[in-house]
Amino acid sequence: MERFTYFLYHSIWEALDWIYPPTCSGCGSEGVRWCLNCDNSLVKIVEDVCSICGYPSGNGEICEKCLQSKPSFMQLRSIFKYQTGIRKALHQLKYKNDLGMGEILGQKCAHFMKSLSWSIDIISSVPLGKRRRKERGYNQAALIAYPMALLLNTPYESNIVKRVKETHSQIDYSADQRKENMQNAFISNSNVIRGKNILIVDDVITTGSTMDSCADALLRGGANNVYGLSVARTMIENDLT
Repeated sequence: MERFTYFLYHSIWEALDWIYPPTCSGCGSEGVRWCLNCDNSLVKIVEDVCSICGYPSGNGEICEKCLQSKPSFMQLRSIFKYQTGIRKALHQLKYKNDLGMGEILGQKCAHFMKSLSWSIDIISSVPLGKRRRKERGYNQAALIAYPMALLLNTPYESNIVKRVKETHSQIDYSADQRKENMQNAFISNSNVIRGKNILIVDDVITTGSTMDSCADALLRGGANNVYGLSVARTMIENDLT
């Protein structure tokens, strides 16, 4: 059912591309939403990563910070380093109403997920607070997670976790400040998630505090395990996750 729904979803975007010819979100080239040159500029995270938080650790074992304070999520992975083309693509999606990039990035996430051995029952996305949702008009993480779920033939649920705390922007926050800012920021819908393995999708991971808080709420609501996936990850030394 999800795959047929994706066919319809993709067909709508193809029709829109035909009616309103797109330009590349990375370089502005005409005729495509994302061109081959921009795609080739993306930098994948290929180093050995921490087996829990997914940060490049150099040896593929559990990093020091996860040993000191294990996150609530079972595992977290990111596909690209947050630089060059992927930064521009996510900025266009997040701030410039370039909604078509959601499907492009969802395809990449679905392809990446096939390389993992995770058993997932439900896919969802990090929710926005009411104020930010009203300002933006949409949730960029949901626009990535929904087509991804359809491609993976896995149910997508938008309301299994809800943001109940209007958190401050974390751009200039330290790892500890981010963790405190996100504490008790979410609640979960226990009727849907009980005993399930959940995948939460986000656009960018910096310290992992948001994903950790989401996972904590889902586990308290009865989820079996929670995994996290992001399109990109900032490469900041001394990250929490």
